[in-house]
Amino acid sequence: MKVFGEHEKGTLDQLETFDAIAERTALMADGHLGYGMPVGGVAAFRNQVSPAGVGYDIACGNCAMRLDINEPGRRSLYELGKEIRDTICFGVGGQNSHRDAPVAHPIFHDDRWNIVPETVRTKKRTWTRKGLRSKARRQLGTVGSGNHYVDVFRASDGYMWVGVHFGSRGFGYQIATAGLALADGKGWGERGETGTALLSLDTQAGQDYWDLMQLAGEYAYAGREWVCRAVAKMLGAGTLDVVHNNHNFAWRETQIEEEGELVVVRKGATPAYPGQRGFVGGSMGDDAVILGGSAADQEDDSVYREMEAAMFSTVHGAGRVMSRTAATGRNRRGKKKSEPRVDYDSVMEWIKAREVFVFGGDLDESPLAYRRLPDVLAAQGETIEVLHTLRPLLVVMASECPDESDPFLIQP
Repeated sequence: MKVFGEHEKGTLDQLETFDAIAERTALMADGHLGYGMPVGGVAAFRNQVSPAGVGYDIACGNCAMRLDINEPGRRSLYELGKEIRDTICFGVGGQNSHRDAPVAHPIFHDDRWNIVPETVRTKKRTWTRKGLRSKARRQLGTVGSGNHYVDVFRASDGYMWVGVHFGSRGFGYQIATAGLALADGKGWGERGETGTALLSLDTQAGQDYWDLMQLAGEYAYAGREWVCRAVAKMLGAGTLDVVHNNHNFAWRETQIEEEGELVVVRKGATPAYPGQRGFVGGSMGDDAVILGGSAADQEDDSVYREMEAAMFSTVHGAGRVMSRTAATGRNRRGKKKSEPRVDYDSVMEWIKAREVFVFGGDLDESPLAYRRLPDVLAAQGETIEVLHTLRPLLVVMASECPDESDPFLIQP
């Protein structure tokens, strides 16, 4: 068990629980308490996969595109932010109503959809394969809520970037729910526990989950790239480079020759093999980075040994230091539970100092609810190197604040 950075006991306890059933585990410096497996956790299994480890938001990840411009053109960043907010769908349960929405994407004709039962009955409702595919079609290219975002940056070399963070939407959630049930020996429509149950890839249930997880991964990639290109089009810009990663996913990998192939589950952790690039966002209005796994020498290099211990993984963000409920004082249904630990004035002071336009958001996504990204990157040591620092110009998120749609927006 390899741990980077400092963590609360509950987070470490979650990792130790998985360490007892895994071949190896690691925890990245942005780690915090999760459902079952800690966010920032990595665990390797022999021909088994952990649905709880992959998590409910299958294939949540980041995509960043480097644009061929260094200024937003004639329009202001404020106007661009309004267009993004009004064009891209944010929030729970929305649909992509853009005239160029990718409803005809080839992924909807993939044979793996047939793994989903034609009809699934639960205690509360009945849903169908056809309905799930139709929902997925409507949601492809939508962003979601919470810490999911669309950002426009300027890099240290002057070029503009657009970056996004979200996953496989309602489709992935449905597959995750089924995977947890299957791991507990139950069927589609039943409820499984968010725990340590594993699925053998030698079983039909395990292979079904694996195939649908892969489908959800391809779906998430298609959605993120569509959003990035839509924003680039708003700017009249071309694309020079793309950096794209899942960070809630499982891969078949041979990390150490003597171990052979293992199933590596990363939950809120970015793959970082030597030279492999990743886009890692900070918190709302904070810097982001394009990083790469260190170009270490496998034969005789202490850095490479450290990368092996990290399971060729790194952080996926800055990492929370408090829960959403603690930050806002409200639960997910908006009911007041306590006094908020983050205050509005402090957030506005931060945003004004950064001179960034923020559309949407709430106190739970404030930089004050997160670690600082440079600190967690430093805690990963020489296993990674920063290639570009991205300064945010514009942040667009779902409007979560119950009293105001854009509580942190500075009017031009």
